[in-house]
Amino acid sequence: MCNGSIMDKLISFALPLMLSGILQLMFNAVDIVVVGHFTGKQALAAVGSTTALINVFTNLFIGISLGANVLAARFFASGREKEMSDTVHTAILLALISGILMAGIGVISAKGALLLMGKPDNVIAQSTLYMRIYFLGMPFFMLYNYGAAILRAVGDTKRPLLFLVISGCANALLDLILVIGFHLGVAGVATATITAQMISCILVLLCLYRTDSCYQLRFSKLKIKKVYLLQIFQVGIPAGIQSTVINFSNALLQSSVNSFGDTAMAGYTAANNILGFLYMSVNSITQACMSFTSQNYGVGKYKRMDRVLIDCLILTVSVPLLLGCGAWLFGPQVLSIYTREKDVIESGMEILAITTVPYFLCGIMDLFPGALRGMGHSAVPMILSVIGTVGTRILWIFGFFPHHKSLYFLFISYPASWIITIVMQVICFYFVRKTVRRELMRG
Repeated sequence: MCNGSIMDKLISFALPLMLSGILQLMFNAVDIVVVGHFTGKQALAAVGSTTALINVFTNLFIGISLGANVLAARFFASGREKEMSDTVHTAILLALISGILMAGIGVISAKGALLLMGKPDNVIAQSTLYMRIYFLGMPFFMLYNYGAAILRAVGDTKRPLLFLVISGCANALLDLILVIGFHLGVAGVATATITAQMISCILVLLCLYRTDSCYQLRFSKLKIKKVYLLQIFQVGIPAGIQSTVINFSNALLQSSVNSFGDTAMAGYTAANNILGFLYMSVNSITQACMSFTSQNYGVGKYKRMDRVLIDCLILTVSVPLLLGCGAWLFGPQVLSIYTREKDVIESGMEILAITTVPYFLCGIMDLFPGALRGMGHSAVPMILSVIGTVGTRILWIFGFFPHHKSLYFLFISYPASWIITIVMQVICFYFVRKTVRRELMRG
C-alpha cells in the first residue's frame, strides 16, 4: 500500500471486498426471495422492515471495528509487531463482549422497538420473532467483522471473501431446507442466517490463529489493554455513532414507509436490498481509501495519501454510476426476482427512480470521512455527517413529507442529504488535511 502504483492496488484490494459485500447481500437476498415467494408479502415485509432497526442496534460496535482496522494498519505498516499483537487481542475480546451485550439487548427490546416504529399488527409478531433469533447470532457476527477488519488492515481481502462464499452457500441451502422443506417461515431464514454467521466466525478466527505473522491470535492472550482500546475508540466510536445515528434516521424513514401498509413495506424491502448492492460498491472503495491512507500516514507519505484519495474519487464516481443506471433501467426485472406482485414492484420502483442513478453521491459523501479516519481524525466528520444526513432527513420527514405523501417524494431526502453532507465534508477535509500535512512535515 505504501509503494508503487496505486490504482491497480486499490482495485485488487477493493474488488474482493466489494465481492464479499455483494455475496453477503446476495445470500441475504436469498432470505428475502425465499420468504417472498414461499411465505408471502407479510413475511417479506416482516424480514425486510427490521433491517434499519437492526442496524441502529449494531452499527456502533461495527463502527468501532473501523478503529481496529485503522490502528492495526498503522502498526503493521510501521513494523511495530508487539503493538500489532496487542491490538488484535484487544479487538477480538472487545468483539466478543460487544456481541454478547448486543444479543441480550436485542432479544429483550425487539418487540418494544418495533412497536415504536409503528409496525402494522399483521407483521409485528413475525418481525419480533425474526429479530430475536437474529440477535442470538450477534457474538458470531461481531467476531467475524472484527477479525475481517484485522485481515483488511494487513491487505488481505481475499480470505474473508472465501469465508463468505462458504458461509453464504450454507445460508442459502438452509433457507431452502428450513423454509420450503420444514415451512418455518421467518424463523427458518433467521436460523439459517445465524448458522452462516457462526461458520464465517469460526473460519476467520482459525485464519488468525494459524498465521505466523504479528497478527496471530492466541486465545490465552486475549486481554483488553487500555492504551489500544482508547486508540481504537478514538477512531471507531465517532464512526460508530455516525453510522448508528444515520441508521436511526433510516428507521424514522422506515416508519414513514410503514404508514403506507405492507405493500409499500414489501416494495421498500426489495428496493432497499438493491440499494444495498450499490452501497457495497461504494463502501469497499471507502474501506480501501481508509486502509491505504492509514498505512501511508503511518510511514509519513502525505503526497501518496493525496493520490490515494484522487484515485478513489475516480472509482467512487464511475462504479456506482454504472451500477446505478443499470439498477434503474432494469429495476422492474430485478424487483420481480423478489416478488411476483405488481403493486409491490410498483412501490419498489418509486424508490429506485430517485435513489439509484445519483447513488455515486453517497459514495463521495462517505469517501472523505474515510480518508480522514485513515489519518486518525474521526470526530468532526461524524458530527458533519449527522448534521448533514440525519438533519436533512428529519427535516424532510417531519417538515415536507406530510404535505406530499408519496414514496418518491419521501426518498428525495436521500440525494438531498448526500449533496448537503458532501459540501460540509469537503470543507472539513481541506482544513484537516492542511493540519496533517504540517504535522507530517514537522515530524
